[in-house]
Amino acid sequence: MKKVIAFDLDDTLAITKSEISDRMSGLLSRLLEKYDVCVITGGRFEQIEKQVVSRLEAPAHLLNKLHLMPTCGTRYYRYDELKARWVLQYAEDLSKDQKAKVVAALEKVAKEMDIWCENPAGEIIEDRHSQITMSALGQQATPEDKYAWAEKYKEIRPIYRDKVAELLPDLEVRIGGTTSTDITLPGIDKAYGMRKLIDAIDVSKDEILFFGDKLQEGGNDYPVKAMGIDSIEVEGWETTAYALDGILGVTE
Repeated sequence: MKKVIAFDLDDTLAITKSEISDRMSGLLSRLLEKYDVCVITGGRFEQIEKQVVSRLEAPAHLLNKLHLMPTCGTRYYRYDELKARWVLQYAEDLSKDQKAKVVAALEKVAKEMDIWCENPAGEIIEDRHSQITMSALGQQATPEDKYAWAEKYKEIRPIYRDKVAELLPDLEVRIGGTTSTDITLPGIDKAYGMRKLIDAIDVSKDEILFFGDKLQEGGNDYPVKAMGIDSIEVEGWETTAYALDGILGVTE
């Protein structure tokens, strides 16, 4: 029996960098009445707040069942009903020296490979404390531009990742979301986040169901599937919504 429904965010719960729809908001609010819900993403906590939390109409006592894991699970937030705010449970932050090396490597390789954007929409390289993320077109690029870039450079992205990883042997370098490359401390990925969640709320991996859009080997959701958690691959939030209609229909 499943006790936890966990989700990737972009292209699983919402269009990349966009707020969840009214339909998804309603589904997640209903889901919290029956399950613990986890959102794990490469984005920052503030991004989850904007895209998901601000759109929910769930009462405070149900927010206690919502688990937020930004930056691929390197941070974990729970809602404190008494304090009426989200409280950081742990953070696997990078050091100042590590961050400087990461930024230098990301820019150096991108320029060598001629994929550095000279006119980005927002920051290209963002310090997320426990993760450094390079967004090829900038953080504020439109979903349409991001999807077009991802298609154009789909063969280049693994090469870029590998070249950056050669310069950062003591860190984890992963292909992230639609246009992003993520760097964290070694051994940290979404499976790490799921293991931390299992320990925090005392469930087994068999009691978790995970939804993600990049579950194929090499995708940033794949580690969750590889650790043995039942996973459903989706092609966008609409696919997720369809599946949640089925889950809620069975349990109601």
